[in-house]
Amino acid sequence: MLGLVVYLITPVFGILYGRDLNPPLLDSYDYIICGCGIAGLVVANRLSEDPTVNVLCIEAGQADNYEAIIQIPVYVGADIGGIYDWNLSTVPQMQLDGAARPMPQGKVLGGGSILNAMCWNRGGQDDYDAWEALGNPGWSWNDLLPYFKKSETYTPVYSGAIAEEYSINFNPDVHGFDGPVQVSYPKYFYPQSINFFAALNYLGVPTEFDQGEGITAGAAFVPTDLDPNNQTRSDARRTYFDPYATRQNFQVFTGQHVTQLLIEGIVENFGAGNPTSGGNDSGDGGAGGNTGGLNFGPGDEPPPVSSRTSGRFARRFPNDSNLRVVGVEFAPNATAPRQTVYATREVIVAAGSLHSTQLLELSGIGPVVLLEQLNITIAIDLPGVGNNLQDHCLVGTFYPYNNASYPSPSELTTNATYNTEAEYKYYADKTGPWTAGSPNGLAFPSLPLISDNTASILSDASNQGATDYLLPDLDPTLIVGFEAQKASVIERLGTNTSAAYEIINNNAGSLTVSVMHPLSRGVCYISSTDPFEPPTIDPRWLSNPTDRSILIEALKFNREILAAPSMLLLEPAQFVPPIDADDDAMNQIINNGIRTEFHPSGTLAMMPLEKGGVVDPTLLVYGTQNLRVVDASIFPLVPAAHLQAVVYAVAEKAADIIKAVEASLQPSPVPSPSSSALASTTLVPTQSIVLSTNDPDASYTATEIPTYSQLFSSILNFPSSSSPEASPIESVTSTPTWDPFAPLPSPTSSILPLSTTAIMTTTEISISTTPLVSLTSPSSLESSSLFPSLTTIDVPVSTMTYVAPLTIPPPSSPVATSSLYNSDLTTIVFTTSTSISLVSMPFETSLVLPSMVSSTPFPTDNSPTNALSSTVLSPIDAAQLSDIAASISLSVIAALTSAGVPPGLATSFEPALAATISASAITATDGSVSTQTDQSIITDFMGWLVNFFHLSQ
Repeated sequence: MLGLVVYLITPVFGILYGRDLNPPLLDSYDYIICGCGIAGLVVANRLSEDPTVNVLCIEAGQADNYEAIIQIPVYVGADIGGIYDWNLSTVPQMQLDGAARPMPQGKVLGGGSILNAMCWNRGGQDDYDAWEALGNPGWSWNDLLPYFKKSETYTPVYSGAIAEEYSINFNPDVHGFDGPVQVSYPKYFYPQSINFFAALNYLGVPTEFDQGEGITAGAAFVPTDLDPNNQTRSDARRTYFDPYATRQNFQVFTGQHVTQLLIEGIVENFGAGNPTSGGNDSGDGGAGGNTGGLNFGPGDEPPPVSSRTSGRFARRFPNDSNLRVVGVEFAPNATAPRQTVYATREVIVAAGSLHSTQLLELSGIGPVVLLEQLNITIAIDLPGVGNNLQDHCLVGTFYPYNNASYPSPSELTTNATYNTEAEYKYYADKTGPWTAGSPNGLAFPSLPLISDNTASILSDASNQGATDYLLPDLDPTLIVGFEAQKASVIERLGTNTSAAYEIINNNAGSLTVSVMHPLSRGVCYISSTDPFEPPTIDPRWLSNPTDRSILIEALKFNREILAAPSMLLLEPAQFVPPIDADDDAMNQIINNGIRTEFHPSGTLAMMPLEKGGVVDPTLLVYGTQNLRVVDASIFPLVPAAHLQAVVYAVAEKAADIIKAVEASLQPSPVPSPSSSALASTTLVPTQSIVLSTNDPDASYTATEIPTYSQLFSSILNFPSSSSPEASPIESVTSTPTWDPFAPLPSPTSSILPLSTTAIMTTTEISISTTPLVSLTSPSSLESSSLFPSLTTIDVPVSTMTYVAPLTIPPPSSPVATSSLYNSDLTTIVFTTSTSISLVSMPFETSLVLPSMVSSTPFPTDNSPTNALSSTVLSPIDAAQLSDIAASISLSVIAALTSAGVPPGLATSFEPALAATISASAITATDGSVSTQTDQSIITDFMGWLVNFFHLSQ
């Protein structure tokens, strides 16, 4: 008994299983996650499975105290508007009735999984295939199904008779049986659902065999995130955190609001970084919240938009940026001093579609016009941030059933005796109506099955102009993206297998209807630099008339459902809308009754950059090295489902993506806490390697050598999971498997880092690269991997690509020697348009430049002798070094001039560049002078040069 008391009271004091919920923070963590809702806890849990990794999850809300209002299903919706709700509101919806609406969001450890209606479904296969078709490889239904399964422990309905009566079928191939979230069915079923399904079938709407298959648009009795043993809510906190609370490398910090991201080299937002006297810790919604509960019963000017203007700050466009987020700032409230914690690997944003957007905008990532209006330093001009807001909007109906022989959930509030008996059954044996608070008997009909006006509705939608119903002055990329989205939605709405809307049957006389594939697009923008002021939320529900047309058809179809023989047994009365309501009356009901179904999404969409996207298919924010978003804001299109199962699956996949990308990366050094701008000139972690000539008395040291994965992820922003394919080279008999995570060779190996120089023309910057070779003796060449392979890849503009080492036959092979030495070297071409291509440049004079330059070219005959002799690698004197530096400097200056940089400005670069190259000369142990290019100097210079080049256009 004492143990039970301790279990019940310890969460109140912030102690969980003997561990302080908010222990003192470390100075840095490998991963920092902003937001500990579904997505945040899933990713934190999975990343901390590696005991060598430290993970911090920061949550603005507190941990709940296991209240009945959260855990017992009968109370579903009762905690909306309470202490665990942000209490947000929309702006007035002028396209409806001019009134603002509540926008409930979870502000608690576990996020929306604490407040939601517990419904657990996935949507259709077409929803996710559409994600992939929009430019997101790896995000189809087949790609996500393993993660839907991974997150759940599915328990079939407990009774075969119940399963047959309520058409609850089960396909084990699409369910998981050992995941964290318990997914099951209540121990009580209202019989009205049988009548509802029968009516739908009577009207030609099928019942899905198993909603988890995602292949039918129709009726479904959906499971809930419900523990089948104790019939309590199985939320993210109790499934992904509580059982792992003793994991010392998994830390949550509650009651702390992340105020901004700290970006290397970017001046922080003063408004976010300093205490204020104002602010609203919980938003500006009414204290009473959503008086209609979950809305399943009856029931100013738009913010500034992006218009690309001239930026005031150096780093603007994602194509030109490769920013690193080094930590976060946070505070418990608006007046408190800000605290800082650093991330050595990644910062992961999981604050939900509204607050994740707010956080990026406060940190200088967003539409430039918005950031300039608020005088926020522009880190990245990313127009998609805050746009593409989609939501399932619903309108309540009221058709009370007058046949008192059917038990009704409304009796729980109108009949005290009935409620007391139900309460007793719940606590006695976990059965009865208190287990059935969630509306499970749902339908997701297709448009052709319920409306004869389908062709007309879709034709009108197809004929819309690209910007007819979007906000004015949107960035062109957003318009391109919307056009692609619209085409996808219209095509699928014309099929019998894609849901157009949802019918939420509450078994008490309401058949609430909700648009599943909206064409309306809203926005979420900050209106203040104060992070404690809520964002401006404008969902713009029904701004596209197609959505309204679907709702009208849905309300009309409700009449047909109510007139079906099985529903007539319930003796429904049609009050809202009334039975004789015409289209005008229905429109009035819609305008007054529209509310959210609590599914805002899409504000940081996973889409190509040219389609207004914010994150790529690895969930990396464009223009950054290590900032990812993992919540519903990344949805390019909202699926036809209640979203919690989808967010769990997306977060599970996100964790695997992060693990794969980061598998072999070294953590970055922790910035000095005293640094406000957090600027750094070292782009990658380094190691040392020794270069030896064939002279046993001479040795040279090269520094700043990145691993391949660091080149991809830290400098080049290239997805490390993607491997280029090698183009054929006739003389090469075999190509080893390329591992993007392999480190550069150890100090005993023969490969040194790339030496880089630039050749630019009026239209492109070409960066040619060659390897440096180290020798301990001529015999070491017999097993050396000397040359990069030739590849051809199309990648985003800002991406540079390093090609794989290629093992070739030893120089003693006449065929290999002759062919390879006459082949081309790889050249990376940096264009000013939309992609990079790898092209070839003849290899004529020397092995490397500018390091170890020799006047002796490679032999072009078949002679194996002196292929790499001491002549090629002979030390050079200071005069030669000066000539080399001057030659390279003049080439770069000429290229800058031809690219349009003013001659005087271009010439001013010459001393710095020449000094950079000359400074890389080192003295060998024998006193002679050689040259070894310092990789970090060249990398920094070239990064700056490329950035300057783009900004000068």
